[in-house]
Amino acid sequence: MPELDREDVRVTEEVRADGPAMREQGRGRGRRRVPRDLGSLARRHRWFLVVLALGTLLRALAMLGYRPALWFPDTYTYVVTVFHPRPDLVRPAGYSMFIKLLEPLHSFAAVAAVQHLMGLAAGVLIYRVARRAPRWAATLATVPVLLDAYQVELEHLLVSDTLFMFLVVSAVALGATRRTGAAVAIGLLLAAATLTRTVGQPLIVVFAAWFLLRRRFRPTGALLAAALVPVVAYGAWFYVTYQRVGLVGANGVFLYARTMSFADCARMDPPADLKVLCDPRPPEQRPPSQEYIWAKDAPIVQLPGITFTKETDDLAARFAARAILTQPLDYAASVLGELARTFRWDRPVYPDQEIYAYYEFPVTPPGPPGRYPAQRGAEFAQRYEQGAIGTEIVEPYAGWLRAYQSMARLPGPVLLAALLVPPVAALRRRRSGGRLPGGAYWALPWSTAIVLLITPAAAAEFDYRYVLPAVPLACLAAALSIRPDLRSNAEGGKEFGDNIPPYVRS
Repeated sequence: MPELDREDVRVTEEVRADGPAMREQGRGRGRRRVPRDLGSLARRHRWFLVVLALGTLLRALAMLGYRPALWFPDTYTYVVTVFHPRPDLVRPAGYSMFIKLLEPLHSFAAVAAVQHLMGLAAGVLIYRVARRAPRWAATLATVPVLLDAYQVELEHLLVSDTLFMFLVVSAVALGATRRTGAAVAIGLLLAAATLTRTVGQPLIVVFAAWFLLRRRFRPTGALLAAALVPVVAYGAWFYVTYQRVGLVGANGVFLYARTMSFADCARMDPPADLKVLCDPRPPEQRPPSQEYIWAKDAPIVQLPGITFTKETDDLAARFAARAILTQPLDYAASVLGELARTFRWDRPVYPDQEIYAYYEFPVTPPGPPGRYPAQRGAEFAQRYEQGAIGTEIVEPYAGWLRAYQSMARLPGPVLLAALLVPPVAALRRRRSGGRLPGGAYWALPWSTAIVLLITPAAAAEFDYRYVLPAVPLACLAAALSIRPDLRSNAEGGKEFGDNIPPYVRS
């Protein structure tokens, strides 16, 4: 059972002493007590409410300054899937289904508004779960997700990352409870996250391990069933569509592109059919990994047919496996190098200027899409909007946001420090003879954040937008790890709160 912070202890003592009188008083004078209770609640959480209000203001400025939303190259693919429901070879259809739910509104502004509400809701969930920590720490844990300018910009982009973040944060929030049915809800959230971004797949294993370590065997089975049934059903849909096993058809291609940062065909000695994928240039002279997927002169793009055919993807997967097995240390070093970009103080342009520019609030409206698939997606977007699409920049709101973005972001070393706080705090407690508070509640958000950071670096490449969904979980883990270690109470040797009535417990 969750332990109680100092405020919970104070409230508990008041309820034990005055509970019957308060209930009796509530029957006759409930209306008079509500304003005083709300005022007390607002005072206790005033600093979080200030942060929440500022976060709301930033999102209102985004809605006013960039109408109706900001576009990303992936957006057009998602919109095509809205009108032609079928699994995509590169991206799962979860985000397209989310957009589909809002189609009756015929407004991408509504999509952006809902995403901003998800960002605010994620902040509220982080604060709610972090209530076991000191209140100042719980408030600080919400600052990055609520006030980081790049988080606000990501929410205004028509991409899947905000939805993915909200689903994962919701699953973590439920994972901190023992409520009946929570395991099923967590499983469904993880399934939705996986079908929004495939990086959610390993999180199912992380959550199942968390339940097993807490000896919750039946909930583990319920979680796995709830998570796997939708994922397997989507996999069956994908198989019927393409006669291929999986959720997407690009895993081999992306891993091949990842290995091109170090792959040395002289050392690999690949067979003739794989040699066509080699790049004779030394690794230090090669472009970022994504260029090996999208650039016209990339070896894999020059093969017959589209890039993501089963034959091409299988060929790329074989090349990647050979590169990793032949050069495991080079692969590890490359992954660490990509991961290290997460923790830099500055924010250099990467992987290229075009992609980097999408993460900044623009000064001028972006031009129409140039590639044919995106042009086709733009036609469907006009059908969705039932009118012209594009981004109107309205001053002075847009200018205020650009000025704010030039100053307000979470530096990489601060994120690294947040990730280091939980294991350091646990080590100090162990050395001092203390125990991990509440069964190490920080372990679930911490391990989830670690997986979200490492997986893209290992399977694709570093991208700034891949980092942001992990940030609130890292901050939550840091807050939970520093909460007071409440020992046995002096009277009965029981964990504090064991005798608290159910309506008071967390």
